[in-house]
Amino acid sequence: MGNRIATAGGVLPAVAVYGAAGHTGRFVVRELLRRGFAVIAIGRDEAKLAAADFPVGVRREVAALEDPASTARALAGAAAVINCAGPFLDTAEPLVRAALQARIPYLDVTAEQASAQAIFERYAAPAEAAGVAIIPAMGFYGGLSDLLATAAMGDWARADEARIGIALDSWRPTEGTRVTGRRNTARRVTISEGKLQPLADPPPNAVWLFAEPFGAQEMVELPFTEAILIGRHLQVSELHTYLNTAPLGDLRDAATPPPVAADASGRSAQTFLVEVEVRQGSTVRRATVRGRDIYAITAPLVVEAVGRVLNNATGQGGVFAPGALFDAEDFLAALAPDVLS
Repeated sequence: MGNRIATAGGVLPAVAVYGAAGHTGRFVVRELLRRGFAVIAIGRDEAKLAAADFPVGVRREVAALEDPASTARALAGAAAVINCAGPFLDTAEPLVRAALQARIPYLDVTAEQASAQAIFERYAAPAEAAGVAIIPAMGFYGGLSDLLATAAMGDWARADEARIGIALDSWRPTEGTRVTGRRNTARRVTISEGKLQPLADPPPNAVWLFAEPFGAQEMVELPFTEAILIGRHLQVSELHTYLNTAPLGDLRDAATPPPVAADASGRSAQTFLVEVEVRQGSTVRRATVRGRDIYAITAPLVVEAVGRVLNNATGQGGVFAPGALFDAEDFLAALAPDVLS
């Protein structure tokens, strides 16, 4: 699936996963192993890490980000690090600094706008000087929509408007999602008049006519990290991201249980559909994907990205949106039809 890493003897390098024992982290570990990578599973909680059902051969390391020495020891031997531990407002910057010190690529899966924006603003120059690639928000919220918008833009240099519609049939949040929601209280931003600006309060509502089985959905404008990513490399005058309101009811209900595995891969039964429209004058281009489980889909997205970064190690350093670093159409095609359709 996708680009493979050419190495002497066919052995793939080790990739460190911070937050490996968490819900998304376990998906990422499994996907790395499936593709043949060695894995260094890193966590903050020794008991949780020890209890994780990792196969024999997965190296476990306990590291506290407030202790740079322990983080450096945990990253020893890693070719890259993937951060799955939110809130990323707390974990991203210490781990980016550790990755720069180790001179290895850093990727995370944040949906937190403030975290992604801080990484771009504070670490672009140090990452470029070190020749280290940093890719924040390489997950369902953020990276996927950025790739879809980039693919839809194609050969256009600019667009008057981009609209992103996200439909979920339900949302059973993990405890990490709930903790992040309590921590992530910054006012959301979107792109208006070609620059990042605060979202209107209250946010606008809309109705989006999705393909079946979703059909017409009540939506609310709710930008995630795709606004930060798109604003870094696509010339878009206006960006509007909408999420259907039904799953927000699940998220806001404290009684909603966490996700439950519905198959042997550990994926839940949740389904999603993401539609992106970009407009230049009266011409509209569209890109659409559907799949299952917003947490599980993050694993092939971020692992495909780390594989491509390591396979094409040219010393290109900096902080990148996925659509700025990868061929968006080829990247998405690499995940079809098994992961995305």
